[in-house]
Amino acid sequence: MVAWTAQDIPDQTGRTFVVTGANSGLGAETTRALAAAGARVVLACRDVAKGEKVAAELGDGVQVRRLDLADLDSVREFVDGLAASHEVVDVLINNAGVMAVPLRRTADGFEMQIGTNHLGHFALTALLLGRITDRVVTVSSAMHRIGRIDLDDLNWEHRRYDRWLAYGQSKLANLLFAYELQRRLTGRESPVRSLVVHPGYSSTNLQFRSETLYGKLMELSTPIIGQSPAMGALPSLYAATVPGVEPGGFYGPDSFFEMRGHPKRVQSSARSKDEDVASRLWTLSEKLCGVEMLSE
Repeated sequence: MVAWTAQDIPDQTGRTFVVTGANSGLGAETTRALAAAGARVVLACRDVAKGEKVAAELGDGVQVRRLDLADLDSVREFVDGLAASHEVVDVLINNAGVMAVPLRRTADGFEMQIGTNHLGHFALTALLLGRITDRVVTVSSAMHRIGRIDLDDLNWEHRRYDRWLAYGQSKLANLLFAYELQRRLTGRESPVRSLVVHPGYSSTNLQFRSETLYGKLMELSTPIIGQSPAMGALPSLYAATVPGVEPGGFYGPDSFFEMRGHPKRVQSSARSKDEDVASRLWTLSEKLCGVEMLSE
């Protein structure tokens, strides 16, 4: 198989993408590649000023809108803004995330990692799904393999907090959500597809925000070991643009234990395929976010 690159993205003229966390790292690289392929891209960013800097490089085909996934009011305002301008979205890329941060709470009281990485994107997808015509791409991580879903204490209110296990839980939640979304879309014979990806080990600023000695070590080693953000964005771009991707597929890098390389179909953990946990997490997420999405 010939290695797939951003130059292989089909012409995206006339198509609209929403990319969360598009102001830096993988999101910015994803946005640049989509814009280069002719797409119209909405940069959904908590930091609008940084988003504007990315947008300034790319011309008239992009726009920046504020979205703070750690605040459900902001999520609703973002979707209302798209609705008011009659935006139709071909592809939503749930890219934004935080990693291994100290115990903090979102505006709605959720643990910051599950709140941002999963619940914020769950609410966004639920509120936007009626405007999406093609697919939803959710960015997970190889770190989902250390994750466990605790449905009785999703927000770390009773357990002793562990930032890495909290991150793993949030990334496992991404996979459970993406797979369950596809099952429910299929059950309704919807043409919309749900895909999930992981970027391997990419050199971005995500790893540097854990505020620990380990984070400092990663800051030194990541530029050497990690692949570039442009390479890390390839699984997202592949899943978002290639016509023949399989509904419910999981894509990641093809080399060095999936840490680097070009996109290919990869496998996720057994826990990510637990349909009972996925269904129960879906119901809990609806309750916590105050939304309904393809409810049974």
